[in-house]
Formats: sequence, C-alpha cells, structure tokens
Amino acid sequence: MKNDKQLGTWLTNFKLDHPLVIAGPCSAETEAQVLQIAHQLKNTDATVLRAGIWKPRTRPGNFEGVGALGLKWLQKAKQETGMLTATEVASPNHVDLALQHDIDVLWIGARTTVSPFIVQDIANALKGTDKIVLIKNPVNPDLALWLGAVERFYTADIKKIGVIHRGFSTYEKTRYRNNPEWQIAIDLQNRFPDLPLILDPSHIAGRRDIIFDLCQTALDLNYDGLMIETHHDPDNAWSDAAQQIKPKTLIKFMEDLKIRKQTDHEIDFKNKLNTLRTQIDVIDHQLIEVLGKRMEIADHIGSLKKTKNVAVLQAKRWNEILGKMILQGESKNLSEEFILRVFKAIHQESISHQEKIIRN
Repeated sequence: MKNDKQLGTWLTNFKLDHPLVIAGPCSAETEAQVLQIAHQLKNTDATVLRAGIWKPRTRPGNFEGVGALGLKWLQKAKQETGMLTATEVASPNHVDLALQHDIDVLWIGARTTVSPFIVQDIANALKGTDKIVLIKNPVNPDLALWLGAVERFYTADIKKIGVIHRGFSTYEKTRYRNNPEWQIAIDLQNRFPDLPLILDPSHIAGRRDIIFDLCQTALDLNYDGLMIETHHDPDNAWSDAAQQIKPKTLIKFMEDLKIRKQTDHEIDFKNKLNTLRTQIDVIDHQLIEVLGKRMEIADHIGSLKKTKNVAVLQAKRWNEILGKMILQGESKNLSEEFILRVFKAIHQESISHQEKIIRN
C-alpha cells in the first residue's frame, strides 16, 4: 500500500483540539442502557458512540450480543445526542444492516482481521460507501497480516481508513489481557505515518485500573485517538465488566491526560524527541520482560543440574553462545565489544541464579 495522504484527511474533518475519542459500552444491552450512556457522553470529549451489537465470544454460552435490534438503539442515540455511531462488523450481512441504520464508523475485529477471506468479503460489501473503517490488529502479533487487511480496504476504494491497536493474545500470563507489543504498532506508524492510529486500552488492559497509563503511553507515541469502553454501571455489564469505566471517569481521564500540541518548530522538535524517547522506554520495558523470562529458564536449568550433580559453569556451551551472539550482533550493527559486555553480564546473572538454587 502506498503512503497516501488521503488516508489521514478524514480525521481532520472532526476539527478537534484533542485526539479522537470513541467511547461507549462493550455491548449494547438494552435501549435504555444505550441511551443513558449516550446522554452521559454527549458533553464529554467523546465524539463517537461505540457499542458491540454482535459479540464474537471465544466459547459459546456467553452473551453474544443483541443483534440487529441494537442498531435501532444506536440510531436513536445518534438522533438524540448528535454523536456519531460505531460498531463491529464481521460479515457482509452485518455491513448491510449497519448501512441500513446509518452507522458512521465500522470496525473490523481482531478475530476477523486474521482471515483474509472474510476481510475481502467485507471490503467488497463496503465498496462505494463513504464510511469510516477502522481495522483492529489481528489476534496474533503479525504486522504483515494487519497491513494486508488495510490494503484490502484501500484497494476496494475505501479512503477513510484507520487502525486500532488492541493488543495481542499470548499464552504467557502477563499484567495485560492482551499484550500491547507496542513495537508492532510503532513499526506500522513509522511506515505509514498518515494512517490514523487509535488505541483500544480496554482490551489491552482487561481491567480498568491500568487504562489511564496505557492512554498516556499512546498519546506520548503520537496516537491519533482512543477507543475506551464506557458503561454507566460497569460492574454489572453483560460483557467484559472488569475493563469498562464510567463516563465520569472518562471525563477525569481527559482532564488528566497530557496531550502535546504542535504549534511551532521548537515544540515540534520536542514532541518528536519525546516520541522517540517513549519508544525507547517501551523497548527497555520489553528488554526487562525478556531478561526476566531468560532468568526463569536459568532457574530451571539450575534445578536440573542440582538433581544430576552437574557443575554450573559449562565453558563449551558458553563459548558457543558468545560466538553466535557476536555474529548476530554484527548483523544489527552492534560492536563485538558491546555484545561481550552485555552477554557477560547476562551470563554472570544466570550463574548467580543457578548457584543460589544449587546451594539451597
């Protein structure tokens, strides 16, 4: 896909002095619930009211959405508040129904993005429309698959395109419901800086207490907007209760978030510098996570050596690792001296971990 300025022009039509804010419940539950939340959001920074109509659940038996009936509630909320409306579509039939009810923003869910066949079917169904289409990252950490979905809508002559970063599934237990893997979104942003990038902190967090920090990181990385699940009574929500916040909390977030404005060359320089520094912070955090996992494996090795009465230091293995890392470092323009310093420190920490286990 070429880097086309048209991809970002639709966002400027909102004429906002802050990032785009999309807010609303995970699921439309009742007409009264949708309207109550819409009116509570009407005078906030939220411009777009979101609500899930069809809910793809991992396992059957959970609430799977009210279906097309909920589109009428969104339509009524739009008439009463003037807010734009947004919902997820996962099939051409969903698209047809959403268009019939004048839904303004359609997003493609993470489970849909993984299937080029379904994405193509939806792109074909939307061809010729002027709707905003936002594509969530695929469930798996795959930048090419994410961009491929964008390209399918672009080649279907849909110009109002954006992407939503909602994190990636992992089999490992982390503090997040879906690991953010910020670097993938950063790579996308660097390759296509005019493609609007929106954070979905609700699905990354899985719990409301870390949503604010995720939003601030996104703004520091120059994201263009936020999609935050908002419910008037989140504890009793029919789906994803733990990750939804109240409208009054959203208002507080918008007051407390630090939003940089580009007004002159000096501020522009500082903004770019802050963005690059935030990228470094993200990578440093990933380094600590990886090193922690490496030491967990070293602990297992120490336990195994203890049961077999094997020496901690294995010189041959260590020399093999060092040789491979020096070669790999050269391919990344990292000096041999640097690689030696780093991996000697890692190796020493690994030995310390194993020695503690053997002594105990």
